[in-house]
Amino acid sequence: MSSFEDRIVLITGSGQGIGKAIALELAGRGATIVTNDIAEGRAEAALEEVRAAGGDGLAITADVSNAEQVEGMVKTVIDTYGQIDVLVNNAGTTRDSLIIRMDEEEYDFILRVNLKSAWLCSKAVIRPMMRKRYGRIVNMSSASGRMGQIGQTNYSTSKAGMIGLTKALAREVGSRGITVNAVAPGFIRTALTEQMDQAILEELTKYIPLGRQGEVQDVANAVAFLASDEASYITGQVLSVDGGLVMG
Repeated sequence: MSSFEDRIVLITGSGQGIGKAIALELAGRGATIVTNDIAEGRAEAALEEVRAAGGDGLAITADVSNAEQVEGMVKTVIDTYGQIDVLVNNAGTTRDSLIIRMDEEEYDFILRVNLKSAWLCSKAVIRPMMRKRYGRIVNMSSASGRMGQIGQTNYSTSKAGMIGLTKALAREVGSRGITVNAVAPGFIRTALTEQMDQAILEELTKYIPLGRQGEVQDVANAVAFLASDEASYITGQVLSVDGGLVMG
């Protein structure tokens, strides 16, 4: 198991679900964790779980789709710890609807929360990573961004965009010792999947070769690998964690 001793890890949207699982996993490997969430008190609650598990860190409530708040968050981390070694762009949400019913605000909102936030956070941490000539950025894409999904023209677009962001940024910063990769979860048991029509979810599960939904820990394990020194020669890649739903 790779160690994250002396690593400062910022995970957006880590107040619950996959983000919190990543925080707990990396804290268990020795990382100092910065939890973040837009909901008041959620980042703090997640940090308390990190501390209860023997870790430590900082909790910051911020809207990561807002440039000013992102800059303030990163400044707080740098002022506190002097560095950011790992950024996990995990913040995201859904507003599903068929395109004939989806309004422009629903489209723009998802692009802003899911994709622009990752661009803003990456931009904010790049300079301190470049100065250190070390960094790991892991972006949360989705199987929906690789194969598309009915009722998710906004969400699928945002997650496909995360793949483009990952590849472009990996080319920009690779010479500075910074790797940029993406994880593309499939159907993972989270609050978001619980909001889906369960009959549809059961039908979709039939197309998963492993025959089941994934767990948040499956995604956390993948992120931990890409954020580790063991993945130092991997960049610009998309790691699917979907039970074989998307191949190729």
